[in-house]
Amino acid sequence: MKQPYSIARALVRLNQWTILLSVVLTWVTGSVWLLAIPLVANLLGVLCNFNPIIRVGKYFLKKEPSAYIPEDAQQQKFNSSIASFCLAGGLMGFLLGWQVMGYVFTIMVATASSIAIAGFCIGCFLHFQLKQWQYRRSLKKAL
Repeated sequence: MKQPYSIARALVRLNQWTILLSVVLTWVTGSVWLLAIPLVANLLGVLCNFNPIIRVGKYFLKKEPSAYIPEDAQQQKFNSSIASFCLAGGLMGFLLGWQVMGYVFTIMVATASSIAIAGFCIGCFLHFQLKQWQYRRSLKKAL
């Protein structure tokens, strides 16, 4: 039986740290284009299954990727789509001069990344709740 595709947790953490650090550096330096780094990487991951941050990070792993705790690739794709939305909203807000919008979106993605690094994945929780809702809805339709 084929195993589901997974990503090493160390690489997922690298992506989370990249998001968090780019947001913090954007706030500190005022260089909003730093948000484009994780935005482009995560959009490529969602749309093309190629996240350059994760791909480059593989070269720095000390063990084989399969030796690390696995993270579900589909779950990470869902999380990356949420992160991409928030990063795009933040970048657009700052570029349009709508500072409140820029800060709201970047605070959301920075908070989610920080909490994920600490061990609780908000995107995973939302994904689980969505799947539960879809399942309950399918049961009602079957009746």
